Amino acid sequence: MHFTCLGCNATFPLTENIHTCPRCGGLLDACYDFGEASSWKSVWLERRKSQAAADRSGVFRFREILPFLSDLSLIASLGEGNTPVLDAPAAARYAGIDRVRFKHQGFNPTGSFKDNGMVSAVARARQLGMRLVACVSTGNTSASMAAYAAAAGLRPVVFVPRGEIAMGKLAQALEYGATTLQVEGNFDVILKLVFSLAPSLGMYLLNSVNPFRLEGQKTIMVELMEQLAWRVPDWIVLPGGNLGNVSAFGKGLREMRDLGLIARLPRLAVIQAEGAAPLYHMLRDAATALTPVDHPQTLATAIKIGAPVSWPKAVRELRASNGVCEVATEQEIADAKATIGRCGIGCEPASAATLAGIRKLAAAGTIRADDDVVAVLTGHVLKDPEYILKYHSGSLEANGVRLTSKYANQPKPLPADPEALRKALEATAATG
Repeated sequence: MHFTCLGCNATFPLTENIHTCPRCGGLLDACYDFGEASSWKSVWLERRKSQAAADRSGVFRFREILPFLSDLSLIASLGEGNTPVLDAPAAARYAGIDRVRFKHQGFNPTGSFKDNGMVSAVARARQLGMRLVACVSTGNTSASMAAYAAAAGLRPVVFVPRGEIAMGKLAQALEYGATTLQVEGNFDVILKLVFSLAPSLGMYLLNSVNPFRLEGQKTIMVELMEQLAWRVPDWIVLPGGNLGNVSAFGKGLREMRDLGLIARLPRLAVIQAEGAAPLYHMLRDAATALTPVDHPQTLATAIKIGAPVSWPKAVRELRASNGVCEVATEQEIADAKATIGRCGIGCEPASAATLAGIRKLAAAGTIRADDDVVAVLTGHVLKDPEYILKYHSGSLEANGVRLTSKYANQPKPLPADPEALRKALEATAATG
Protein backbone atom coordinates (compact mmCIF):
# COMPACT_ATOMS: atom_id res chain seq x y z
CA MET A 1 0.00 0.00 0.00
CA HIS A 2 1.34 3.42 -0.95
CA PHE A 3 0.51 6.91 -2.15
CA THR A 4 1.17 7.82 -5.79
CA CYS A 5 1.40 11.45 -6.89
CA LEU A 6 -0.61 12.41 -9.96
CA GLY A 7 1.83 15.19 -10.72
CA CYS A 8 5.32 13.65 -10.56
CA ASN A 9 4.47 9.94 -10.08
CA ALA A 10 6.47 9.81 -6.83
CA THR A 11 5.41 7.19 -4.30
CA PHE A 12 5.26 7.39 -0.50
CA PRO A 13 4.35 4.92 2.23
CA LEU A 14 0.67 4.97 3.11
CA THR A 15 1.69 5.35 6.75
CA GLU A 16 2.80 8.97 6.17
CA ASN A 17 0.56 11.80 7.37
CA ILE A 18 0.36 13.71 4.09
CA HIS A 19 -2.47 15.13 1.98
CA THR A 20 -0.51 16.20 -1.11
CA CYS A 21 2.85 15.31 -2.62
CA PRO A 22 5.77 16.61 -0.50
CA ARG A 23 7.84 17.01 -3.68
CA CYS A 24 5.55 18.80 -6.14
CA GLY A 25 2.33 19.52 -4.24
CA GLY A 26 0.31 17.24 -6.52
CA LEU A 27 -2.74 15.23 -5.54
CA LEU A 28 -2.23 11.77 -4.09
CA ASP A 29 -3.93 8.46 -4.80
CA ALA A 30 -4.11 5.68 -2.24
CA CYS A 31 -2.94 2.57 -4.11
CA TYR A 32 -3.22 -1.07 -3.10
CA ASP A 33 -2.32 -4.57 -4.23
CA PHE A 34 -5.78 -6.04 -3.70
CA GLY A 35 -5.04 -9.63 -4.56
CA GLU A 36 -7.83 -12.09 -5.37
CA ALA A 37 -11.35 -10.63 -5.38
CA SER A 38 -13.47 -13.51 -6.67
CA SER A 39 -15.21 -14.05 -3.30
CA TRP A 40 -15.87 -10.40 -2.49
CA LYS A 41 -19.40 -10.18 -3.87
CA SER A 42 -20.63 -13.09 -1.77
CA VAL A 43 -18.76 -11.83 1.32
CA TRP A 44 -20.33 -8.39 0.97
CA LEU A 45 -23.79 -9.86 0.47
CA GLU A 46 -23.44 -12.11 3.52
CA ARG A 47 -22.44 -9.13 5.69
CA ARG A 48 -25.85 -7.55 5.06
CA LYS A 49 -27.21 -10.08 7.55
CA SER A 50 -24.69 -9.08 10.23
CA GLN A 51 -25.36 -6.76 13.15
CA ALA A 52 -21.68 -5.92 13.66
CA ALA A 53 -21.08 -2.15 13.54
CA ALA A 54 -18.59 -2.32 10.68
CA ASP A 55 -20.95 -4.51 8.65
CA ARG A 56 -23.89 -2.15 9.12
CA SER A 57 -21.79 0.62 7.58
CA GLY A 58 -22.49 1.03 3.88
CA VAL A 59 -18.82 1.96 3.54
CA PHE A 60 -16.90 -0.58 5.62
CA ARG A 61 -19.14 -3.46 4.62
CA PHE A 62 -16.97 -3.21 1.49
CA ARG A 63 -13.74 -2.98 3.48
CA GLU A 64 -11.77 -5.27 1.18
CA ILE A 65 -11.63 -2.36 -1.25
CA LEU A 66 -10.48 -0.10 1.64
CA PRO A 67 -7.49 -2.10 2.94
CA PHE A 68 -5.77 0.92 4.53
CA LEU A 69 -7.74 0.26 7.74
CA SER A 70 -7.21 -3.06 9.49
CA ASP A 71 -8.34 -2.01 12.99
CA LEU A 72 -12.15 -1.89 12.78
CA SER A 73 -12.37 -0.36 16.27
CA LEU A 74 -11.28 2.95 14.69
CA ILE A 75 -14.55 3.18 12.76
CA ALA A 76 -17.13 5.60 14.18
CA SER A 77 -20.10 4.57 12.06
CA LEU A 78 -23.46 6.32 12.07
CA GLY A 79 -24.96 3.83 9.62
CA GLU A 80 -23.77 5.72 6.54
CA GLY A 81 -24.37 4.46 3.03
CA ASN A 82 -27.19 1.94 2.51
CA THR A 83 -28.90 4.54 0.33
CA PRO A 84 -31.63 3.61 -2.15
CA VAL A 85 -31.84 3.62 -5.93
CA LEU A 86 -35.19 5.17 -6.85
CA ASP A 87 -37.11 5.05 -10.12
CA ALA A 88 -38.45 8.41 -11.27
CA PRO A 89 -40.75 8.12 -14.34
CA ALA A 90 -41.78 11.78 -14.25
CA ALA A 91 -38.13 12.87 -14.20
CA ALA A 92 -37.42 10.60 -17.16
CA ARG A 93 -40.25 12.18 -19.14
CA TYR A 94 -38.96 15.64 -18.24
CA ALA A 95 -35.48 14.70 -19.45
CA GLY A 96 -36.79 13.11 -22.66
CA ILE A 97 -35.47 9.59 -21.98
CA ASP A 98 -37.11 6.26 -21.25
CA ARG A 99 -35.87 5.79 -17.71
CA VAL A 100 -33.80 7.49 -15.04
CA ARG A 101 -32.95 6.20 -11.60
CA PHE A 102 -31.64 8.25 -8.69
CA LYS A 103 -29.02 6.99 -6.25
CA HIS A 104 -30.09 9.23 -3.37
CA GLN A 105 -27.25 10.06 -0.98
CA GLY A 106 -29.54 12.39 0.93
CA PHE A 107 -30.64 9.30 2.88
CA ASN A 108 -27.30 9.38 4.73
CA PRO A 109 -27.20 10.19 8.48
CA THR A 110 -26.39 13.90 8.00
CA GLY A 111 -28.28 14.09 4.71
CA SER A 112 -25.51 14.03 2.10
CA PHE A 113 -22.93 11.91 0.30
CA LYS A 114 -20.21 13.44 2.46
CA ASP A 115 -20.90 10.83 5.14
CA ASN A 116 -19.47 8.04 2.97
CA GLY A 117 -16.16 9.84 2.74
CA MET A 118 -16.15 11.26 6.25
CA VAL A 119 -16.44 7.94 8.09
CA SER A 120 -13.35 6.81 6.17
CA ALA A 121 -11.35 10.01 6.70
CA VAL A 122 -12.23 10.20 10.41
CA ALA A 123 -11.09 6.59 10.84
CA ARG A 124 -7.82 7.60 9.18
CA ALA A 125 -7.49 10.57 11.55
CA ARG A 126 -7.83 8.19 14.52
CA GLN A 127 -5.38 5.79 12.90
CA LEU A 128 -2.83 8.63 12.80
CA GLY A 129 -3.57 9.64 16.39
CA MET A 130 -5.00 13.05 15.41
CA ARG A 131 -7.37 14.85 17.76
CA LEU A 132 -8.16 18.16 16.03
CA VAL A 133 -9.90 17.90 12.64
CA ALA A 134 -10.96 20.70 10.33
CA CYS A 135 -12.68 21.45 7.05
CA VAL A 136 -13.63 24.38 4.86
CA SER A 137 -17.19 24.02 3.70
CA THR A 138 -20.13 25.56 1.90
CA GLY A 139 -22.33 23.32 4.01
CA ASN A 140 -22.53 19.55 3.64
CA THR A 141 -18.91 18.82 4.53
CA SER A 142 -19.19 20.83 7.73
CA ALA A 143 -22.34 19.00 8.81
CA SER A 144 -20.82 15.61 8.10
CA MET A 145 -17.44 16.29 9.65
CA ALA A 146 -18.98 17.72 12.81
CA ALA A 147 -21.17 14.63 13.27
CA TYR A 148 -18.46 12.05 12.61
CA ALA A 149 -15.86 13.87 14.67
CA ALA A 150 -18.31 14.01 17.56
CA ALA A 151 -19.04 10.30 17.21
CA ALA A 152 -15.30 9.55 17.18
CA GLY A 153 -14.46 11.77 20.16
CA LEU A 154 -12.45 14.24 18.05
CA ARG A 155 -12.57 18.04 18.13
CA PRO A 156 -14.03 19.53 14.91
CA VAL A 157 -13.34 23.04 13.58
CA VAL A 158 -15.39 24.28 10.64
CA PHE A 159 -14.49 27.24 8.41
CA VAL A 160 -17.42 28.54 6.37
CA PRO A 161 -17.68 31.47 3.95
CA ARG A 162 -19.72 34.09 5.75
CA GLY A 163 -23.21 34.40 4.27
CA GLU A 164 -22.55 31.61 1.75
CA ILE A 165 -24.00 28.61 3.58
CA ALA A 166 -27.55 27.32 3.69
CA MET A 167 -28.98 27.65 7.19
CA GLY A 168 -29.98 24.00 7.40
CA LYS A 169 -26.36 22.97 6.94
CA LEU A 170 -24.95 25.57 9.33
CA ALA A 171 -27.47 24.44 11.94
CA GLN A 172 -26.14 20.89 11.71
CA ALA A 173 -22.53 21.94 12.33
CA LEU A 174 -23.60 23.92 15.39
CA GLU A 175 -25.79 21.12 16.71
CA TYR A 176 -22.99 18.56 16.49
CA GLY A 177 -20.69 20.80 18.53
CA ALA A 178 -18.20 22.05 15.95
CA THR A 179 -16.28 25.25 16.54
CA THR A 180 -17.66 27.20 13.59
CA LEU A 181 -15.72 30.13 12.16
CA GLN A 182 -17.48 32.29 9.57
CA VAL A 183 -14.72 33.81 7.45
CA GLU A 184 -14.95 36.68 4.97
CA GLY A 185 -14.11 35.34 1.51
CA ASN A 186 -15.22 32.51 -0.74
CA PHE A 187 -14.56 28.79 -0.36
CA ASP A 188 -11.42 28.75 -2.49
CA VAL A 189 -9.72 31.62 -0.65
CA ILE A 190 -10.45 30.12 2.76
CA LEU A 191 -9.28 26.64 1.75
CA LYS A 192 -5.88 28.01 0.75
CA LEU A 193 -5.54 29.74 4.11
CA VAL A 194 -6.57 26.73 6.15
CA PHE A 195 -4.47 24.30 4.11
CA SER A 196 -1.37 26.38 4.84
CA LEU A 197 -2.18 26.71 8.55
CA ALA A 198 -3.29 23.16 9.31
CA PRO A 199 0.12 21.43 9.78
CA SER A 200 1.51 24.04 12.17
CA LEU A 201 -1.67 23.91 14.28
CA GLY A 202 -1.83 20.13 14.40
CA MET A 203 -5.13 20.06 12.48
CA TYR A 204 -6.01 17.14 10.25
CA LEU A 205 -7.80 18.49 7.17
CA LEU A 206 -10.87 16.56 6.05
CA ASN A 207 -11.68 18.28 2.77
CA SER A 208 -11.64 16.20 -0.42
CA VAL A 209 -7.93 16.96 -0.93
CA ASN A 210 -7.61 14.24 1.72
CA PRO A 211 -7.26 10.96 -0.25
CA PHE A 212 -9.16 8.99 2.38
CA ARG A 213 -12.28 11.09 1.88
CA LEU A 214 -12.33 9.86 -1.70
CA GLU A 215 -11.64 6.29 -0.61
CA GLY A 216 -14.87 6.30 1.38
CA GLN A 217 -16.83 8.01 -1.38
CA LYS A 218 -15.80 5.43 -3.97
CA THR A 219 -17.87 2.84 -2.08
CA ILE A 220 -21.00 4.68 -3.29
CA MET A 221 -20.24 3.10 -6.65
CA VAL A 222 -19.58 -0.33 -5.12
CA GLU A 223 -22.95 -0.22 -3.37
CA LEU A 224 -24.64 1.01 -6.56
CA MET A 225 -23.20 -1.82 -8.64
CA GLU A 226 -24.36 -4.34 -6.07
CA GLN A 227 -27.85 -2.80 -6.14
CA LEU A 228 -27.86 -3.08 -9.94
CA ALA A 229 -26.85 -6.78 -9.71
CA TRP A 230 -23.45 -5.78 -11.12
CA ARG A 231 -24.99 -4.70 -14.45
CA VAL A 232 -23.20 -1.51 -15.44
CA PRO A 233 -25.42 1.39 -16.58
CA ASP A 234 -24.59 3.40 -19.66
CA TRP A 235 -24.31 6.66 -17.73
CA ILE A 236 -23.69 7.84 -14.18
CA VAL A 237 -24.51 11.54 -13.84
CA LEU A 238 -23.49 13.69 -10.88
CA PRO A 239 -23.12 17.36 -9.92
CA GLY A 240 -19.66 18.90 -9.93
CA GLY A 241 -18.36 21.34 -7.31
CA ASN A 242 -14.98 20.52 -5.79
CA LEU A 243 -14.97 17.43 -8.07
CA GLY A 244 -14.16 14.94 -5.33
CA ASN A 245 -17.14 12.73 -6.17
CA VAL A 246 -16.33 12.17 -9.83
CA SER A 247 -12.72 11.53 -8.81
CA ALA A 248 -13.81 8.96 -6.22
CA PHE A 249 -16.45 7.34 -8.42
CA GLY A 250 -14.06 6.96 -11.33
CA LYS A 251 -11.35 5.43 -9.14
CA GLY A 252 -13.76 2.97 -7.58
CA LEU A 253 -15.19 1.95 -10.94
CA ARG A 254 -11.72 1.42 -12.43
CA GLU A 255 -10.70 -0.68 -9.45
CA MET A 256 -13.83 -2.81 -9.76
CA ARG A 257 -13.23 -3.32 -13.47
CA ASP A 258 -9.59 -4.25 -12.92
CA LEU A 259 -10.62 -6.69 -10.18
CA GLY A 260 -13.16 -8.33 -12.48
CA LEU A 261 -16.15 -7.21 -10.42
CA ILE A 262 -17.69 -5.32 -13.36
CA ALA A 263 -17.24 -5.91 -17.07
CA ARG A 264 -16.80 -2.31 -18.23
CA LEU A 265 -16.90 1.33 -17.17
CA PRO A 266 -20.03 3.45 -17.42
CA ARG A 267 -19.68 6.90 -18.95
CA LEU A 268 -19.50 9.65 -16.32
CA ALA A 269 -21.24 12.99 -16.79
CA VAL A 270 -20.43 15.91 -14.50
CA ILE A 271 -22.92 18.79 -14.38
CA GLN A 272 -21.79 22.19 -13.12
CA ALA A 273 -23.76 25.35 -12.41
CA GLU A 274 -23.32 27.92 -15.16
CA GLY A 275 -21.82 30.48 -12.78
CA ALA A 276 -19.34 28.03 -11.26
CA ALA A 277 -18.17 25.89 -14.19
CA PRO A 278 -14.37 25.95 -14.48
CA LEU A 279 -14.12 22.27 -15.47
CA TYR A 280 -16.71 22.71 -18.22
CA HIS A 281 -14.82 25.67 -19.68
CA MET A 282 -11.49 23.85 -19.48
CA LEU A 283 -12.80 20.84 -21.39
CA ARG A 284 -14.80 22.93 -23.85
CA ASP A 285 -11.71 24.97 -24.71
CA ALA A 286 -9.40 21.92 -24.75
CA ALA A 287 -7.14 23.68 -22.24
CA THR A 288 -4.32 21.85 -20.50
CA ALA A 289 -5.07 23.35 -17.09
CA LEU A 290 -8.08 24.64 -15.23
CA THR A 291 -8.62 28.40 -14.93
CA PRO A 292 -10.41 29.19 -11.66
CA VAL A 293 -13.58 31.25 -11.53
CA ASP A 294 -12.69 34.06 -9.13
CA HIS A 295 -16.25 34.87 -8.08
CA PRO A 296 -18.42 31.77 -8.57
CA GLN A 297 -22.15 32.42 -8.56
CA THR A 298 -24.96 29.94 -8.06
CA LEU A 299 -27.84 29.37 -5.66
CA ALA A 300 -26.77 25.72 -5.58
CA THR A 301 -24.31 26.49 -2.79
CA ALA A 302 -22.95 22.93 -2.55
CA ILE A 303 -21.31 23.38 -5.98
CA LYS A 304 -20.47 27.08 -5.67
CA ILE A 305 -16.74 26.44 -6.06
CA GLY A 306 -14.52 28.25 -8.56
CA ALA A 307 -11.19 26.49 -7.95
CA PRO A 308 -11.97 22.80 -7.47
CA VAL A 309 -8.99 21.11 -5.87
CA SER A 310 -9.67 17.67 -7.38
CA TRP A 311 -9.81 18.77 -11.01
CA PRO A 312 -6.77 16.72 -12.18
CA LYS A 313 -8.38 13.55 -10.83
CA ALA A 314 -11.73 14.52 -12.35
CA VAL A 315 -10.19 15.01 -15.79
CA ARG A 316 -8.48 11.63 -15.50
CA GLU A 317 -11.75 9.87 -14.71
CA LEU A 318 -13.73 11.61 -17.44
CA ARG A 319 -11.10 10.63 -19.99
CA ALA A 320 -10.94 7.06 -18.71
CA SER A 321 -14.72 6.67 -19.01
CA ASN A 322 -15.23 8.71 -22.20
CA GLY A 323 -17.21 11.06 -20.01
CA VAL A 324 -18.53 14.58 -20.51
CA CYS A 325 -19.09 17.80 -18.60
CA GLU A 326 -22.15 20.00 -19.06
CA VAL A 327 -23.52 23.16 -17.47
CA ALA A 328 -26.98 24.06 -16.20
CA THR A 329 -28.44 27.51 -15.69
CA GLU A 330 -30.09 28.60 -12.47
CA GLN A 331 -33.49 28.33 -14.15
CA GLU A 332 -32.74 24.83 -15.40
CA ILE A 333 -31.60 23.70 -11.96
CA ALA A 334 -34.66 25.21 -10.26
CA ASP A 335 -37.13 23.57 -12.64
CA ALA A 336 -35.33 20.23 -12.48
CA LYS A 337 -35.43 20.39 -8.69
CA ALA A 338 -39.19 21.02 -8.72
CA THR A 339 -39.61 18.08 -11.11
CA ILE A 340 -37.65 15.75 -8.82
CA GLY A 341 -39.88 16.90 -5.99
CA ARG A 342 -42.98 15.97 -8.00
CA CYS A 343 -41.58 12.43 -8.10
CA GLY A 344 -41.91 12.30 -4.32
CA ILE A 345 -38.14 12.23 -3.97
CA GLY A 346 -36.78 15.74 -3.36
CA CYS A 347 -33.18 16.92 -3.14
CA GLU A 348 -31.01 19.94 -2.44
CA PRO A 349 -30.46 22.41 -5.34
CA ALA A 350 -27.01 21.12 -6.37
CA SER A 351 -28.39 17.60 -6.77
CA ALA A 352 -30.95 18.81 -9.29
CA ALA A 353 -28.18 19.86 -11.65
CA THR A 354 -28.04 16.17 -12.59
CA LEU A 355 -31.53 16.08 -14.08
CA ALA A 356 -31.02 19.46 -15.74
CA GLY A 357 -27.85 18.13 -17.32
CA ILE A 358 -29.46 14.88 -18.45
CA ARG A 359 -32.16 16.86 -20.20
CA LYS A 360 -29.58 18.94 -22.07
CA LEU A 361 -27.42 15.95 -22.97
CA ALA A 362 -30.49 14.05 -24.20
CA ALA A 363 -31.59 17.02 -26.33
CA ALA A 364 -28.11 17.13 -27.87
CA GLY A 365 -28.19 13.40 -28.63
CA THR A 366 -25.27 12.64 -26.30
CA ILE A 367 -27.54 10.54 -24.08
CA ARG A 368 -29.87 8.35 -26.13
CA ALA A 369 -33.49 7.85 -25.12
CA ASP A 370 -32.96 4.14 -24.37
CA ASP A 371 -29.69 4.57 -22.44
CA ASP A 372 -29.58 3.22 -18.89
CA VAL A 373 -29.02 6.34 -16.78
CA VAL A 374 -28.37 6.61 -13.04
CA ALA A 375 -28.10 10.09 -11.51
CA VAL A 376 -26.63 10.71 -8.07
CA LEU A 377 -28.58 13.03 -5.79
CA THR A 378 -26.05 14.32 -3.31
CA GLY A 379 -28.16 15.94 -0.60
CA HIS A 380 -31.47 15.90 1.27
CA VAL A 381 -34.40 18.11 0.28
CA LEU A 382 -34.33 19.92 3.66
CA LYS A 383 -30.72 21.06 3.32
CA ASP A 384 -31.94 24.36 1.85
CA PRO A 385 -35.66 24.87 2.59
CA GLU A 386 -35.43 28.61 1.94
CA TYR A 387 -34.69 27.89 -1.73
CA ILE A 388 -37.80 25.72 -1.97
CA LEU A 389 -40.08 28.27 -0.34
CA LYS A 390 -38.83 31.07 -2.56
CA TYR A 391 -39.26 28.99 -5.72
CA HIS A 392 -42.83 28.01 -4.93
CA SER A 393 -43.77 31.54 -3.84
CA GLY A 394 -42.31 33.00 -7.04
CA SER A 395 -39.60 35.04 -5.27
CA LEU A 396 -36.45 33.05 -6.11
CA GLU A 397 -33.75 35.30 -7.56
CA ALA A 398 -30.30 34.56 -9.01
CA ASN A 399 -27.82 37.33 -9.74
CA GLY A 400 -30.53 39.93 -9.31
CA VAL A 401 -32.87 38.25 -11.80
CA ARG A 402 -36.12 36.67 -10.63
CA LEU A 403 -36.49 33.11 -11.87
CA THR A 404 -39.70 31.80 -13.40
CA SER A 405 -41.44 29.38 -11.06
CA LYS A 406 -42.90 27.20 -13.81
CA TYR A 407 -43.84 24.44 -11.36
CA ALA A 408 -44.82 26.66 -8.44
CA ASN A 409 -47.04 25.14 -5.75
CA GLN A 410 -48.14 28.04 -3.60
CA PRO A 411 -50.02 27.61 -0.33
CA LYS A 412 -53.57 28.93 -0.59
CA PRO A 413 -54.90 31.05 2.28
CA LEU A 414 -58.57 30.41 3.10
CA PRO A 415 -61.01 31.59 5.76
CA ALA A 416 -62.31 29.10 8.32
CA ASP A 417 -65.48 28.67 6.29
CA PRO A 418 -66.96 25.30 5.18
CA GLU A 419 -68.07 26.61 1.79
CA ALA A 420 -64.66 28.08 1.00
CA LEU A 421 -63.00 24.81 1.94
CA ARG A 422 -65.47 22.82 -0.17
CA LYS A 423 -64.80 24.95 -3.24
CA ALA A 424 -61.05 24.64 -2.80
CA LEU A 425 -61.25 20.86 -2.50
CA GLU A 426 -63.59 20.58 -5.50
CA ALA A 427 -61.13 22.62 -7.55
CA THR A 428 -58.32 20.32 -6.46
CA ALA A 429 -60.31 17.21 -7.37
CA ALA A 430 -61.16 18.67 -10.78
CA THR A 431 -57.48 19.06 -11.65
CA GLY A 432 -56.80 15.38 -10.97
